[in-house]
Amino acid sequence: MTFNILEPSLYEKARLPLAQAETLPRWCYTSAEFADAEVREIFRKTWNFVGRVDEVPSSGAYFTVDLFGESIIVVRDRANGIHAFANTCRHRGTRLVNGTGRCSAFACPYHSWTYALSGELIGAPGMEGVAGFAKADYGLIPVRLETWGGFMFVNLDRNGKPLLEHLGNAVDTFAPYNFENMVVTRKKEYDLACNWKIYVENAMEDYHTATVHRVSIGTQVCTREESIGEWDAVHMLAATTVAILPGEVSPFPYIPTLKGKSAGGTYFSVVYPNWFFASTQDCMWWLHVAPRGPKRCLVTQGSVFSRETSERPDFKQVVQKYYQRWDKSIPEDNAIAEMQQAGLESSFSQPGRLSLHEPVVHAMAQWVLDRVLSGNGRRLTNGRGTK
Repeated sequence: MTFNILEPSLYEKARLPLAQAETLPRWCYTSAEFADAEVREIFRKTWNFVGRVDEVPSSGAYFTVDLFGESIIVVRDRANGIHAFANTCRHRGTRLVNGTGRCSAFACPYHSWTYALSGELIGAPGMEGVAGFAKADYGLIPVRLETWGGFMFVNLDRNGKPLLEHLGNAVDTFAPYNFENMVVTRKKEYDLACNWKIYVENAMEDYHTATVHRVSIGTQVCTREESIGEWDAVHMLAATTVAILPGEVSPFPYIPTLKGKSAGGTYFSVVYPNWFFASTQDCMWWLHVAPRGPKRCLVTQGSVFSRETSERPDFKQVVQKYYQRWDKSIPEDNAIAEMQQAGLESSFSQPGRLSLHEPVVHAMAQWVLDRVLSGNGRRLTNGRGTK
């Protein structure tokens, strides 16, 4: 028996209020058709996190990123501007660069067409005498790139709303952390056999911590925050940083600009669709969860500290306490995410009931369904009410 998995009536129970709702059907985590719809209706139409501005620290520094079949170059130019370009030569389409590096210009490895760091075509040998050819018409194709707090996002949709509108009141909520003054000190990648939503959902609920993290970070109790825009958060009251293992003494100074909730605990947040970050008293860290088809994802974890902390002479030694915490808890999440995916592969798997400890899991389901189903059926605003 076949059926249209994008039929809104199939999701009526997932659309109910949290206290009555079921989880998403298994095919939302296993089906290539549903994953293709997510790419088409979500990822190619919204802001995608790509990294920190300090990852392109000086003129000519660049890296490439794969966004759903589109290779994008992120580069800092000679005037200190940061750009994103399609990684394709304007002559016959050859890919210009791979990975990360530094250069004074981008030279195509095929016919040596050469582009300035700001995208203009500055050299096209062999094109002399070609009728109507003007280098000004064949610069690199720009991709929308905007920044917030030193974080870079790109959008494949030229007509999408601005990044700050996407972020809404997250801009004010996290202003006390002074993210602009932070730097990435370490990145790690994990190639996992699970759907991207499984990983983000797990990061945004405390229900699992007493079980999955019982021998590491232990039980966490969080409350959902009010959010306006395409993001969500829970807050955990904690007088000291949770970026080190329980029982350890906080080794780094706290961020002096924190106040209120930011000074008295930790935010665990998601900027939809797939960028999780945690902000605590002395640092922040992120988990970017990039889909690799319906059943795999690439998780990148970034560790971020204030510039002053990162320049301490004892930083490399002391920061190991933080890395130890992440290197213990993240593999626990990785393992349970892959176990959940394995369970969902069963033809006997059916939707379960959500706990009241899983409000953002429910909200995220609404956010995804609102877009994948192209507005059919009941629409919610951030999972809280009727639009």
